[in-house]
Amino acid sequence: MKVFVIAGEPSGDALGQSVMAGLRELAPDVTFQGIGGPLMESEGLRSQFDMAELSLMGLVEILPKYLHLKRRIAQTAEAVLASEADVLLTIDSPDFCLRVAKAVRAKSTIKTVHYVAPSVWAWRPGRAAKMAAYVDHVLALLPFEPPYMTQAGMGCDFVGHPISTHPRATQAEVQSFRRQHRITGPTVLALPGSRASEIRRLSPIFADALRRVMSEIDGVQIIVPVAGNVASLAHQAMEDWPGRPIIIPPAFDERSQTEKRAAFAAADVALAASGTVSIELAAARTPMVIAYDMAWISRTIMQRMLQTDTVTLVNLVSESRVVPEFIGKNCRADAIADSLLATLQNPDAQNHALDLTMDRLGQGGENPGLRAARAIMRLL
Repeated sequence: MKVFVIAGEPSGDALGQSVMAGLRELAPDVTFQGIGGPLMESEGLRSQFDMAELSLMGLVEILPKYLHLKRRIAQTAEAVLASEADVLLTIDSPDFCLRVAKAVRAKSTIKTVHYVAPSVWAWRPGRAAKMAAYVDHVLALLPFEPPYMTQAGMGCDFVGHPISTHPRATQAEVQSFRRQHRITGPTVLALPGSRASEIRRLSPIFADALRRVMSEIDGVQIIVPVAGNVASLAHQAMEDWPGRPIIIPPAFDERSQTEKRAAFAAADVALAASGTVSIELAAARTPMVIAYDMAWISRTIMQRMLQTDTVTLVNLVSESRVVPEFIGKNCRADAIADSLLATLQNPDAQNHALDLTMDRLGQGGENPGLRAARAIMRLL
């Protein structure tokens, strides 16, 4: 069996690794071609170009790279056709992946599976109907997403969120982490994003919010895990941050993944960019404050199209609104600092929503990568 697989950012790379391992378990003769990062490469993929080229988000961020991305879309579609793959598996990154899928469908009948349902429940609900013309099946991470896809004419399976099966840090690992870094006071985990545009925009806001927190509480320690594709930029951005943040290197191997899990669990509160990281924090049972902003044009367009009153996955999955979020024009350092201070004073307020989220995402069930692989095999 031949699979052409495409992922465009670190979260997609992790999903790709898991489903590739699942497919190899079910079909040992499977071969892979495509685009991915280091995790997918560890499963045998030789990426056709650097996945970091696709890690863009927002109209203003994409426009300068539009012609280059257009060439990459055409090149990738031709590579899919030349591969004679049995299935095209596209993972998230819809601005790139779905354009490739559309170009491939125009010239072939290769089955197409898209992993991670588009957030049509949040904005641009018409995307599902457009997808149905060139996507056969969707693999959903969230339990409420399949009806949106099936109503549009595609097959869809809820396969669970991969974070729900990740190991949790033990108390011994947390204590070891705190000893290693000489942490004796309150800790704030800062996560300003995994894209260059996010770090540039959010880092100054996060720094100002954290400066205020540190001025009101003695001994606060900042912990910052960084993503591999933006590690250098993150280091530069944090030169202006208050105190001396503990920087956790990219989690590429088991040792660094253990350290990252310990860092998440050791934190008293997290300040994070909106996205999948809120699920990682829920798994670690770490209360959080979510903040996000983008270029003015992108922000204005998205706010007008938004279909929900929250973008935080924990709030959505738990059907609560306990996680405070500061999005767009509300992404201000003073308001974020107030919320961080309030969360530090009442850290248990989010516990029920965090536990309910993980339960609904499949914690304790079969590995989502294997479930995704089974769904692909059924389609074929």
